[in-house]
Amino acid sequence: MGVSTSHPAPPSGDGGIALVTVDFPPVNALPVQGWYDLAEAVRAAGLDPGVRCVVLASAGRGFNAGVDIKEMQRTEGHSALIGANRGCYAAFAAVYDCEVPVVAAVQGFCLGGGIGLVGNADAIVASDDATFGLPELDRGALGAATHLARLVPPHLMRTLYYTSRTVTARELHRHGSVWEVVPRERVLDAALALAGEIAAKDGYLIRLAKASINGIDPVDVRRSYRFEQGFTFEANLSGIADRHRDAFVGEAPEGRPAASDQVARQEPGEPGGTQEAADPRERRESGQPPGPKDATAAAPASPGGAQGHRAKS
Repeated sequence: MGVSTSHPAPPSGDGGIALVTVDFPPVNALPVQGWYDLAEAVRAAGLDPGVRCVVLASAGRGFNAGVDIKEMQRTEGHSALIGANRGCYAAFAAVYDCEVPVVAAVQGFCLGGGIGLVGNADAIVASDDATFGLPELDRGALGAATHLARLVPPHLMRTLYYTSRTVTARELHRHGSVWEVVPRERVLDAALALAGEIAAKDGYLIRLAKASINGIDPVDVRRSYRFEQGFTFEANLSGIADRHRDAFVGEAPEGRPAASDQVARQEPGEPGGTQEAADPRERRESGQPPGPKDATAAAPASPGGAQGHRAKS
């Protein structure tokens, strides 16, 4: 359990690959320390002069289910929120800023923070059962639209975000963001094969290539992502974020269905379901934000990419 680094031999070539594997059962929802450990492992791999490509993979049935919301809800005060915010920001940035290309090997579900990781990767190899999505609105948060926008066209990104629906690996392959779709049992081998092809290049030149391509990106992913988190911060201050998180971890008030273990129950491609109050009076009583005419400017952005958390008394 945790984050580990190994150096497997590619199917062809002379090495130069670092394999960073994430393993946080049961669904790879990372705790605060897990995000920091992942960031450090990716950074260290990129700084290794013998490494020319990094493969980011996960053990278990899914690639990533985002942050550990249960950790956030059981922790007093804001320490888990701040830690997860900074940890997610660090992990996403580590993938993007890694000195060598990063290939993501995705199986099963890739949700929430997983989108931040693969959206910042240089290439994606996915299993034929892989699904990708941002259930943030169902979890009382916002964020990682910056990274989803790197995977799909703008209007599709908005629709996926507003509905919490998922998209399949084959659909992303048609959009050009997934390099290859393979049977689940072959996803790591296929990712290592692609990494081997990249690692066969000159190490100095491949580092120059990574830096130059990052330099021409039209969107600053770090600044864009931090801007998003300002709205997560506002949702947290309003109290609406806790309503959705409590429902997710099974602490919903009587009469409101809980959504705990949704990842385990959800079929690939199944959309999520938000629980919003339709009546304006109910919205005010529940702490939901006002309509567009009464909306105020977003709060200053908080670092990172996790859902907000209340200070418990």
